[in-house]
Amino acid sequence: MSELLPVDRERAALVGRVFDPDGDGPCVVAVRNGTVVDLTPVEPTMSGLLEREDLLDIVRNAGGREWPLAGLELLAPCDLQVIKACGVTFVRSMIERVIEERAQGDPALAADIRRRIEGVLGGMIGGLRPGSPEAARVKDLLVAEGLWSQYLEVGIGPDAEVFTKAPVLSAVGSGAEIGVPAYSRWNNPEPELVLAVGSDGRPVGATLGNDVNLRDVEGRSALLLSKAKDNNASCAIGPFIRLFDDSFGLEDVRGLDIELTVTGTGGFVLEGKSSLSEISRDVLDLVGQTIGPRHQYPDGFVLFTGTLFAPVQDRDAPGEGFTHKLGDEVRISSPLLGTLTNVVTHAEKAPPWTFGIRALMANLASRGLL
Repeated sequence: MSELLPVDRERAALVGRVFDPDGDGPCVVAVRNGTVVDLTPVEPTMSGLLEREDLLDIVRNAGGREWPLAGLELLAPCDLQVIKACGVTFVRSMIERVIEERAQGDPALAADIRRRIEGVLGGMIGGLRPGSPEAARVKDLLVAEGLWSQYLEVGIGPDAEVFTKAPVLSAVGSGAEIGVPAYSRWNNPEPELVLAVGSDGRPVGATLGNDVNLRDVEGRSALLLSKAKDNNASCAIGPFIRLFDDSFGLEDVRGLDIELTVTGTGGFVLEGKSSLSEISRDVLDLVGQTIGPRHQYPDGFVLFTGTLFAPVQDRDAPGEGFTHKLGDEVRISSPLLGTLTNVVTHAEKAPPWTFGIRALMANLASRGLL
């Protein structure tokens, strides 16, 4: 279980959610030296805890029931927060979105389209600052070449793509199954940094996420984004939120490498990496485009910040690239954030999501916590 935790776990301020081993319901917890401490009597929701001015003092010093980490059912470390996501924040993934669009969801067409687009674009896009005059000139060139795309618009234009990834409380935690609909034949994991942001727009911590994506669906039309992104068990977050303090801050986030390993049957292994140092828009810019005078989140939000990873390794037929198979183990890790591990199943067969906001409020009330 030690791989769940950061390499410098002794000094990391970690919070999360677990299901009470006694069967009472979800608990907000801190992790101290491999022991989980129940903070639910202090703050019954993660949303409330992250709003506290004395947050770090509570996490480091508050008493409560204690459990060994091994064997606990980990829940996603967010509850009442809205689950938001930004897309097309890296150049490489932006090009893959253009390929999906041109292929109209057909993986067999992807390889030829990739070669053509990369041949035309060359090194023109790398290093561009979105919304800059240089980006506008590249846009004019691509329009003239007949290669302009809505994905390039959000990739190098002034406005980031920000969408709602999943309903409140629907995300799964580390160790749970993740869902891909049975009809999808071209899909992939998306390893991402996830920021925990308070109602005032201030990031208070970071964790890992898997923004599971259906390339065949979004490739047919960007208007199908919610169908491609929001399915049963299609959002995984965890294992824990690492709070910002003297040992970990935004500068550490900006330099993170997020590793991905997919291990399938028959010895198949896919590896990849997403380096935050290559992101096109700073993470604070993404936060600022999500919350502000035009849009508020009184319970806070968690924000997927996009991925550099775009799988092109063939798994089956040549030229068709990667797609998930049942039983794939997906491991997303970073030394300062730990490891998020999930196993792929069909969304139709994953445990149905039944514990929503009403159920959480009723459960907390029955336990005398509200």
